[in-house]
Amino acid sequence: MLLAGDIGGTKTLLALYAPASGARQAVAEAEFHSASYPGLDAIAREFLKQQSQPATDACFDVAGPVIGGRAHLTNLPWDVAEAALRDGLGLQRVTLLNDLKAIAYAVPHLLPTERHCIHAGTPELNGPIAIVAPGTGLGEAFLIWNASSYIACSSEGGHASFSPTDEQQAGLRQYLAGRFGNVSFERVCSGPGIANIYDYLRATRPELEPASFAETLSHAADRTPLISQAGLEDPSGNPLAAATLEMFASILGDEASNLALKVLATGGVYLAGGIPAHVLPKLTDGRFTQAFLNKGRLSALLGAMPIHVVTARAALLGAALYGLDHMQPA
Repeated sequence: MLLAGDIGGTKTLLALYAPASGARQAVAEAEFHSASYPGLDAIAREFLKQQSQPATDACFDVAGPVIGGRAHLTNLPWDVAEAALRDGLGLQRVTLLNDLKAIAYAVPHLLPTERHCIHAGTPELNGPIAIVAPGTGLGEAFLIWNASSYIACSSEGGHASFSPTDEQQAGLRQYLAGRFGNVSFERVCSGPGIANIYDYLRATRPELEPASFAETLSHAADRTPLISQAGLEDPSGNPLAAATLEMFASILGDEASNLALKVLATGGVYLAGGIPAHVLPKLTDGRFTQAFLNKGRLSALLGAMPIHVVTARAALLGAALYGLDHMQPA
């Protein structure tokens, strides 16, 4: 049996898979609040104790770079290592993947119902594929063809410096530089990034924030879902929230095209992570595509690249697919 897990800064998803059933049919599955545990080993032990069948192998995707079988999670105070997890859990093999590498591994296997096309384009057969995934952080990855299959490659491009494309974004960068010093794309294109954009817009036009909404936000542990919901469902009643989502969509479009150009993603661009599927109306009203195509002489090249929003739990699917493909023989 394979234990597969998607280890995020907010939540951890664990599932048990039988090789004969494949990666789309879990034997058991559970969700855990990551910050409530001291480490991944504690969550995995709790989950495995509840199962009637033991695991022999494990594959976990983690939000952070994996170097030499070890990782320090970007948005959690956890250090994880393949060898320590293998020995502590009594398994034959443990594999750690960067979470975006896991998503990339899943992309070629996505079913039509697990993705939503927002720009058709004209894809090149076996062309490189770019993946941009805003969630708790901003993950990026890409796929390249090796003559028989795609190779998934992880990246930490979300931590590259944010480059404004207009005066309002320049003001946002200046505002956040005063708070954080370095301003990466992750600071403005992620869940916390949505809250950062809202704070900036509120600082420039405080009179546009309804008093009742300000009171609601003041008591929220996580403001991002409230801002997103207000911007989608009540744009006229909460113009700051609506403007926040519009700026977010523009920044996401710009960064998606940056990665698309860097890897020449003629096979397509995939938007994954926890946010795109939830703000889909703001990605299909034209603002995202306008920002994506705003690359001067290369706009026509970008226009040929298909853009999809991933609606499946691609990280867990990718970890399960990778783990089953690399399981030790029984």
